[in-house]
Amino acid sequence: MKASINKHTHLTSNDRSIIQQKLVERESFKSIARELGKDSTTIFKEVKNHIQFRKTGCYGKPYNDCLNRMGCSAQHLCGNRQCRRYYCFCNSHSCASLCPGYQVVICPRLAKPPYVCNGCEKRKSCTLEKRIYSAGHAHKEYEEIRSEARRVVRMGKRKRKKDTFKVDKKCRINRNYQDFQQFMSEHPGLPIVEMDSVEGTKGGKVLLTLHFVVPQLMLAFIREANTSQSVIDIFNKLYQELQPEVFRKLFPVLLGDNGSEFSHPTAIENDLQGHQRARVFYCDPQASYQKGAAENNHTFIRRIIPKSTSLDSFTQKDISLMMNHINSYSRQNLGDKTPYAVFAALYGDEILRRMGADLIPNDKVTLHPSLLKK
Repeated sequence: MKASINKHTHLTSNDRSIIQQKLVERESFKSIARELGKDSTTIFKEVKNHIQFRKTGCYGKPYNDCLNRMGCSAQHLCGNRQCRRYYCFCNSHSCASLCPGYQVVICPRLAKPPYVCNGCEKRKSCTLEKRIYSAGHAHKEYEEIRSEARRVVRMGKRKRKKDTFKVDKKCRINRNYQDFQQFMSEHPGLPIVEMDSVEGTKGGKVLLTLHFVVPQLMLAFIREANTSQSVIDIFNKLYQELQPEVFRKLFPVLLGDNGSEFSHPTAIENDLQGHQRARVFYCDPQASYQKGAAENNHTFIRRIIPKSTSLDSFTQKDISLMMNHINSYSRQNLGDKTPYAVFAALYGDEILRRMGADLIPNDKVTLHPSLLKK
């Protein structure tokens, strides 16, 4: 007997266990939905929103997501002439870090339902990145987000015209640029995101920009005013939309300037339950060159929105469109690839979509004020 469809009840821990088992049995979203008495879009969103990304290999083979891994014969890239192992089978080094021929590849099966590796017959011999739906992990994330949402609702009842947080004069202690350099020397390879503000006219709307240094991809979010609370709200929203695991993967280190909008680092570094999700550091005063990657990328924004232009008429939809064009513009120092393509190779297209980023065809890219002409 088919269960009646109830779209308005939350999934339980038992529901999620059934979803996991049915994915292993290679059941479709529609079939799982019938089993649980839910709409198929509910199952689709549940799986997509709680994917775990695991960089694991298989029996006898380390993790390797290079396009050329099957026929690779590279040796001695680490300088050890005594080693007889082919580089693609080395457990001590990463192909991505040393091999000039490395090209990341994502399993094409993950581009279509069910978007995860549960039930894949090739999983035991696959060395590519795995995408897994785990009932326990999904329910834990759901409870975390639900708890945070309740706090946001309670906090939202308090209306204040001024910024919620006052400037913390001690916020830069253990977070200055020398601390940043020391931290990065102890944690080499961690992704760095540079955060900055782009103003329009004085007192009007302002942008928060988040620049991923390695792929050179930049996100921008419009704010009503240049306050610390507006910055905190954006990070809280990203944390909720990306889910904790993905957020921590993307934003482990944040580098900003000394503007008052970044003066409450603990609220950026920690979620609403006090769990650490990032580390915040500051450039030296009057040393914007220390986050030069973001400053350079702002020149693309100024091609479309010239300096001193009011931002008040723009919506987030306008700003996202602008950033999609900028991120789809190929760069010579990326080997004529686009920031979108490099970011997708590192983290996957799905994360880009969850951040509201879309690829613009090369012949449609526009870096001119006419793009946002009302």
